[in-house]
Amino acid sequence: MTQTAPLGVTLTEKFAEFSIWSETAERIDLCLFSADGRQTSELAMQRGADGIHRIEIPSIHPGQRYGFRAHGRYDPDNGLWFDPSKLLVDPYAKELDSPFVHDAKLSEFGTDTADLVPKAIVTQERAAKIEPPRFAPGGLVYEIAVKPFTILHPDIPEKIRGTIAALAHPAIIAHLKKIGVDAIELMPITAWIDERHLPPLGLTNGWGYNPVALMALDPRLCPGGMTELRETVETLHAAGIGVILDLVFNHTGESDRYGATLSMRGLDNHAYYRHVPDAPGTLVNDTGTGNTLACDHPRVRELILQTLRHFVIHAGIDGFRFDLAPIIGRTQQGFEAHGETLTAMLKDEILKDRILIAEPWDIGPGGYQLGNFPEHFLEWNDRARDDIRRFWRGDQWTTGALATRLAGSSDIFERSGKTRSVNFLAAHDGFTLMDLVSNAHKHNEANGEENRDGHGENFSWNNGTEGATNDPAILGHRSRDAAALLSTLFATRGTIMLTMGDEAGRSQTGNNNAYCQDNAITWMDWSRLDQDLIDHTAMLSSLRRRFSAFAESTFFKGDGDVTWIAPNGEPMQVGDWENLDNPALGMVIATADKDAERKTGKGTAKGTGGKTDEATGPSTRLAFVFNRSHEPLTFALPGWNWKHYPTMEPWNQTVPARSVRIAIEV
Repeated sequence: MTQTAPLGVTLTEKFAEFSIWSETAERIDLCLFSADGRQTSELAMQRGADGIHRIEIPSIHPGQRYGFRAHGRYDPDNGLWFDPSKLLVDPYAKELDSPFVHDAKLSEFGTDTADLVPKAIVTQERAAKIEPPRFAPGGLVYEIAVKPFTILHPDIPEKIRGTIAALAHPAIIAHLKKIGVDAIELMPITAWIDERHLPPLGLTNGWGYNPVALMALDPRLCPGGMTELRETVETLHAAGIGVILDLVFNHTGESDRYGATLSMRGLDNHAYYRHVPDAPGTLVNDTGTGNTLACDHPRVRELILQTLRHFVIHAGIDGFRFDLAPIIGRTQQGFEAHGETLTAMLKDEILKDRILIAEPWDIGPGGYQLGNFPEHFLEWNDRARDDIRRFWRGDQWTTGALATRLAGSSDIFERSGKTRSVNFLAAHDGFTLMDLVSNAHKHNEANGEENRDGHGENFSWNNGTEGATNDPAILGHRSRDAAALLSTLFATRGTIMLTMGDEAGRSQTGNNNAYCQDNAITWMDWSRLDQDLIDHTAMLSSLRRRFSAFAESTFFKGDGDVTWIAPNGEPMQVGDWENLDNPALGMVIATADKDAERKTGKGTAKGTGGKTDEATGPSTRLAFVFNRSHEPLTFALPGWNWKHYPTMEPWNQTVPARSVRIAIEV
């Protein structure tokens, strides 16, 4: 698949080459527009034997608006959607002059859409400084929806609230640093369109998981284009914080056959999307959105790779999270972990050292692929999420499952020889942490689907009253449970992830599918943050940074590196593990103490047999004691000189109800 220049627009001193690929279009025209949206030219492009349609235009400068019109047969039953009345966005567009807005005319054959469709903008690209990714094993990823996270922050100038630039504000960086964030993971920031059922309901998609142009930044979130993103990344990097982009390569906002014709559908529907075998008019829907990108097609693969390279080269992005990632590895035969597209990412010189995170499931056949991605990938671990929730909800037979998740989920990642788990309690799709302990059922009525949408089983509980309450006792119990859940997450081996606001008690009023709530339901109210919970999170994050065990990705060997103990301080016995209602579990881990090394030099810690890790400092032991019961428990620890962390008071063998206590042997 050779070509003289990349697809899209290539600027030279004398001209600009526009190139677009389509195997089935009879002709493609380039349309040029003035800054006020008037079409000034429509020029036929020349098709090459490689299916690339090209044209060279002199005197084209950055800022020029353009789009395409494709000619050919219109026969949707056979998967052909050519309609020259539809202005089409370049799949390789780097910048757009306006956001996408849904309109029924976008789906009507023969209706011109030039006044509705954003125009691509010719850009002069500037390279970013590419450095090794700012992230390390065991790090904390913080998931952010840009607008909801920043729109209400009182210290951010109103002009930049809700934008990428707001993330570089000192107030935001200070919050991220306080809770020990290693990398932020930005929910989609590329150009998207509302699902067609939302406008009649007066709703809009606030999450962005419905993209059209895979490279172009949405001008609502990033009005300053790549310059704004690059400068924000530079500022975050200077603060020691990495930036991960959540990208959607599984479907586009063109939806099913009743959706809009905006870009790929109008250029070459057969190639860009997956169809039922021998039924070219029937789109495969492994995503639940109406279409599925054919990521194994060479042209789609190249578009994906060029998109990833673009964000690394021109913004210095540290890594990527892939929504419904099995789609990227799908072929007609099913998911292939070592298929061409995933392999190409791992071998690419620009991408091979980047952080790659898979959401390892989709709704297609064989869609659940947790643990099956290539070695370099980290994977969202929903089994860790659910097992931690079930333990604290009080479900029976969950003690062993909790221990497995604390230890890095060897049952899932054993083939890798190390954990690749991203452990989390909550994410954008589902309850927030506070809603998890405040609601036994979802409350999505505001979404306009009579509460049918969203997951029905959340392994949640309400502490005595469903939803909002002013009862101080119930509110106290909810905060206590949230703190215990956070402590459990931060005790796990592997990468950990928080979704924005979970460190501060943010609620979405029980809505567990708030993608269409671009309003106060999802916006983070900085005036109502739970400072005690923030401080608790900061303490936990400091703990993970201080003790080297949390940076390990290998599994425990059972040679003294971990001991599972019962309340009597002795190792757990079979009867303890098989106690269906076991209320408590102790985990004692051997670890180097980086703070002790800094304070005392290469010495030894008491109670550890005089062991020292020459790389990271003296070794010690940490104990985590989990009490899910509603009564205080007496819990002994093995050995001597245990101190409660972080107060360093002597261990008094009492573990309060619904809590996690941490101790260090000194």
